[in-house]
Amino acid sequence: MRHLTPPSHPDLLVGNDTSDDAAVWRLSEGQLLVSSTDFFAPIVDDARTWGRIAAANAASDIYAMGASPLFALNLAAWPREVLPLDLLGEVLAGGADAAAEGGWVVAGGHTIDGPEPLYGMAVTGISTPAAGNGLLTNAGGQAGQALVLTKPLGTGLLATALKRSDPEAVARDGALSEAYEAGVAEMCRLNDAAAAAAIRAGATAATDVTGFGLLGHLAELAAASGVGAAVEAGAVPLLPDVIELATGGFVPGGTGRNLEHLAERLDGGDELTRSVLGDPQTSGGLLFSLDPGRAGEAVRELRDSGHAAAVIGELTGGSVGTIVIAGALTGSNIAGSR
Repeated sequence: MRHLTPPSHPDLLVGNDTSDDAAVWRLSEGQLLVSSTDFFAPIVDDARTWGRIAAANAASDIYAMGASPLFALNLAAWPREVLPLDLLGEVLAGGADAAAEGGWVVAGGHTIDGPEPLYGMAVTGISTPAAGNGLLTNAGGQAGQALVLTKPLGTGLLATALKRSDPEAVARDGALSEAYEAGVAEMCRLNDAAAAAAIRAGATAATDVTGFGLLGHLAELAAASGVGAAVEAGAVPLLPDVIELATGGFVPGGTGRNLEHLAERLDGGDELTRSVLGDPQTSGGLLFSLDPGRAGEAVRELRDSGHAAAVIGELTGGSVGTIVIAGALTGSNIAGSR
């Protein structure tokens, strides 16, 4: 896509220059329109749950900009000769469930015939900085700021393990079943509370952690902000059984692509640690930077609301866009084990 001319307009405040989460358009001096879209194939067996996760994932881009979703349009591809339309109805109902929880409206959408089912949303939100609903971008980070992650990692590893496992075996494996339920709960969790906590604590930069993994999205934030980053591996929250799944060979193909893309920008971290920190996430948490003195405040607020949030590192004056990984993963990384 590098051959495409970047969009330019005086009211386009955020385009694709810094690989940010959403486009931002100035409506007036006090109101900013924020827009993004995302969709993907099923990652869970239950249609309604898939719809809810896909909608939460799409809206996450809006929350990552410090904005609030207003309305969304459904986007779906459906192999109607293979799968009944009633099943699509369940998917759309799941998307509506997420919208109802988050307070945005599903105003319509578009469905096409396709060889495999796909679902997501195009979401439009609003930011009103003067009213305290401030705009966050991935270019606002500053050296010396702390990094806060609001959800545990590991959904890519869990999804891969489930795809490669016999369903009856999963049902018998209480540990994997428990990890799966924990992963689904996190993927369904909206990032509205995380965005609100970030703004209240004075965060200046944010992104959400999705397909590029924690390391990929942190590298984008650091590059856009003109700083480096350091991650303390032992502080990163993980879903249950994630370390065992990684050592057991359930690393998704996307992890390798993520790490290959970052090869020249990473320093430190053993193979296991890099594999987990590069794990592609679905509907992951927010990653934001703020004054170290207020990071604990944000983490406490989020933990009180049920988030497995943690301070996981800092932005540094090192080489722009690079990440230094210190330490290694241990059992204490599992969310709730601290």
